[in-house]
Amino acid sequence: MIRNLGVATATVLAVVSAAGCGSDDTTDHTGAGHVSGTVTVFAAASLTETFTELGKQFEAAHPGVQVIYSFGASSALAEQINQGAPADVFASAAPKNMQQVRDKGEVTAAPVTFVRNRLEIAVPKGNPGHITGLADFGRAEPKLALCAEQVPCGAAAETVFESAGITPRPDTREQDVKAVLTKVTLGEVDAALVYRTDVEAAGGKVEGIDFPESGKAVNDYPIAPLAHAPNAAAAAAFVDFVTSEQARPVFAAAGFDTP
Repeated sequence: MIRNLGVATATVLAVVSAAGCGSDDTTDHTGAGHVSGTVTVFAAASLTETFTELGKQFEAAHPGVQVIYSFGASSALAEQINQGAPADVFASAAPKNMQQVRDKGEVTAAPVTFVRNRLEIAVPKGNPGHITGLADFGRAEPKLALCAEQVPCGAAAETVFESAGITPRPDTREQDVKAVLTKVTLGEVDAALVYRTDVEAAGGKVEGIDFPESGKAVNDYPIAPLAHAPNAAAAAAFVDFVTSEQARPVFAAAGFDTP
């Protein structure tokens, strides 16, 4: 059964630590391709829906394996890993945050870019703020939400604003893309910049507006097993699964581009 640990550091450390100990004791290293125990995956918030689905498929393909997720901002997850939070796999929404983990020696294998994503304007159903494009983010009238600048969706937003010569005027900056999307679905803002996959995942609760500048900041998503993974065999198997042909339709249906 897949579980989501959340992103609070204390919760992650407490729950994942327990899971990590269990996986270390139960992993079966006999037989090629046979894994068991738990595999703990730290993954960008924008991967919530796709990784949840892929986790079910992975568990079905490996009876006895349990996938445990911690979804959140890639920057926060990288920091938790570098501070010693036990995890098996890291999937980041930007190479920068993966590099932060590599620089600390927490990743020794070369990360693999498995999907790409780009930004889209999200507005509440009916577009009550009459948003038409990126230029509206430079106006004072609409209520606007963006990701914090240190997280991948915020960094991508800064890139597109720079390329368009727009100074954004957000009313709020949130710590991950799902929090930004929630502002839109609740009608608390007139527009936000999120990933197009998040608009797709909202299932009609929001409307998406494409804008040409989004091509200036396409995010590569790297994944890698962690050097100190409590369940190294399951970590390697999970990364292989996510980067396999079998996973591609799940990502494509969600609106990701695959390399």
